[in-house]
Amino acid sequence: MNPALEVTGLTASIGDLEILRGVDLAVPFGEVHAIMGPNGSGKSTLSHVLMGKSDYEASGSAKIDGVEIMGLPVDERARAGLFEAFQYPTEIPGVSLDELTSEMALSNPDDDGYAARVDAASDRLSMDRFRGRAVNVGLSGGEKKRSEMYLLGVANPKVAILDEIDSGLDIDAVREVAAMVESLRSPGLGVVIITHYSRILRYLDVDRVHVMVGGRIVKSGGPEVAEELEGAGYTEYVVRST
Repeated sequence: MNPALEVTGLTASIGDLEILRGVDLAVPFGEVHAIMGPNGSGKSTLSHVLMGKSDYEASGSAKIDGVEIMGLPVDERARAGLFEAFQYPTEIPGVSLDELTSEMALSNPDDDGYAARVDAASDRLSMDRFRGRAVNVGLSGGEKKRSEMYLLGVANPKVAILDEIDSGLDIDAVREVAAMVESLRSPGLGVVIITHYSRILRYLDVDRVHVMVGGRIVKSGGPEVAEELEGAGYTEYVVRST
């Protein structure tokens, strides 16, 4: 069986600035993986390159369920099964959440499961009072992250990249977001959580933790890796990479 996400030898640069220096990563279906690292290590660049952001000159391979996505436009990567929840969710004035999910359904007319997923995600995440409102406008940080999880549930991707999903949240909101991630876990989904801190991982059943420093994954292991980082920080890995 193919992994949900398989990244091999991924590099990325902007001009002369090399950011990703050969990233290798495999995330099986049904698993939640965390990528941790200090500022400037390349974590968010990895998510941007996978989603096809045009700022970067990139090479290497990235496959969703065995399908190569490098070189594809953003919409085709999404249709292949890739979803990104943003660190700073975008506000869309004048477009309601229901209108957005309706457009998502129209973009994939062969998928007849949207209506059922809308109802299921709405009930699971208590979204009824948000669905008629403009996307993310006037919402708190926690409410915006709830909206992102709702869209994830509706989209039903094969791979979800959650970029700094705990950023700017208080401890209660972190617990709530972690519970939402766990509620969306399924055998048909691989999840990558990108974070600086271990606090959200305390409330998640994470399968693997990867440490990224200097544009490479320098260590992988179980949840104990996050605990080690909590105590020792990234200094050891930064020194090794220089």
